[in-house]
Amino acid sequence: MAINLVKGQTIDLRKNDKGEEFDLSQVTVGLGWDIRQKKSGGFLGKLMGGNKEADYDLDAVAFLLDANGKVADLGRTVQTNDGRSMGLYQGDVIFFNSMKHPSGHVWLTGDNRTGAGEGDDEQVIVKLDALDQKYQKIVFLVTIYQGRQNGQHFGMVDNAFIRAVDARGKEIARFSMSGDATYNNMCSMVFAEVYRKDNGWKFRALGNAEATDSFVDILKSSYTYQ
Repeated sequence: MAINLVKGQTIDLRKNDKGEEFDLSQVTVGLGWDIRQKKSGGFLGKLMGGNKEADYDLDAVAFLLDANGKVADLGRTVQTNDGRSMGLYQGDVIFFNSMKHPSGHVWLTGDNRTGAGEGDDEQVIVKLDALDQKYQKIVFLVTIYQGRQNGQHFGMVDNAFIRAVDARGKEIARFSMSGDATYNNMCSMVFAEVYRKDNGWKFRALGNAEATDSFVDILKSSYTYQ
């Protein structure tokens, strides 16, 4: 049975307190959320067409960290087909513009732009047992794309969760949170981390909210060499 974690709690991913062992050859870190429905504007709002709210585009991001807790490889900058420059490509940051790590051992399955549907809205797959020893920790974040511009924040998000599932489909642990006043105007969430410990892996629930809607801001402030 999966463990329901509270903020700050840490567990062993390989084996739980009941002696149940998990296969870490491939771990799915799934993230999900629901958007709190706003109250209807009534008959007049419907008559006038109302103001259509932009979809909530929540993005899962993973930072692969070295022994110093930093991203050592920030990737490279490439030119897209439309002439734009795109940075952080094929480095140790997994996100919507660079969905697969060069090692082939970490990848993002897709970009869910609405949070609609049951189950995980986004997933990061990690082959923990195959990951190079130079990677000591992986941090998982969720950001609301253009949240500042659209007035969207985690106070409006319900039933957000992050969970770890082993290679056999067994849920190891889950950390859940719902939007409240604490998360008002917070557009990013450092949700959880996995890290090496005693030749195994630990999972820690974090739930640290940030005002920025850009994971790059968090990357620069806490996870890069200055």
